[in-house]
Amino acid sequence: MTDPAGEPLTAELPLEAERLRLEVAEGARQLLDRGLVRGTSGNLSARSGGLVAVTPTGVGYRHLEPEQVTVIDLTGAVLDGRLRPSSEVPMHLAVYRARPDVGAVAHTHSVFATTFAVLGEELPAVHYLLAWAGRRVRVAPYASYGTDAIARGCVEVLGGDGAVLLANHGVVAVGADVAGALVVAEAVESTAELCWRARLLGTPAVLPDAEVDRVAEAFRCYGQPAEEA
Repeated sequence: MTDPAGEPLTAELPLEAERLRLEVAEGARQLLDRGLVRGTSGNLSARSGGLVAVTPTGVGYRHLEPEQVTVIDLTGAVLDGRLRPSSEVPMHLAVYRARPDVGAVAHTHSVFATTFAVLGEELPAVHYLLAWAGRRVRVAPYASYGTDAIARGCVEVLGGDGAVLLANHGVVAVGADVAGALVVAEAVESTAELCWRARLLGTPAVLPDAEVDRVAEAFRCYGQPAEEA
């Protein structure tokens, strides 16, 4: 295990950290494949206990290898990795500290959702898919990237929801794991695109909060039941 300068550290990296690294590397490629990020924009992290694996800054995701993913603790100290972690580490860690239920954070600049962020408009539930994120996706005030200010604003507006828009910046989506965070990020982008297209033709109808809550509850048991041993 090494520090950012490549010097050996004394403790061995837990196997759990290697699992997180693999999830983050694979998840980063999925962000590209799903059109949620371009180039090196956005970032992704996964947390287990006091360990956080996070994408490195300025590195393309197409060929990102697990060993290139930086491992840090909840204070931001680097535990392993030769590459500097994302500049948005303060925001990721702020979410983890505020939300013990969150195991992954995906920050994207997906085009349609970011359009709403640039307009400073919250995204309404014009489609039931938004229930993955909440009744609506609210907008956190603008602050420079990588700062404590953007981290605070993100956490305050996110609250208990699954996603938040960052004014003039992008989207933050959270989940119990990387797969869950990607589902939320994709649902937000899909809903934003539908809303944008619907506005070209008229005024889209917005689902009532009670219906969004009902769908969100149904999503909790969505999919195939677990196989019995």
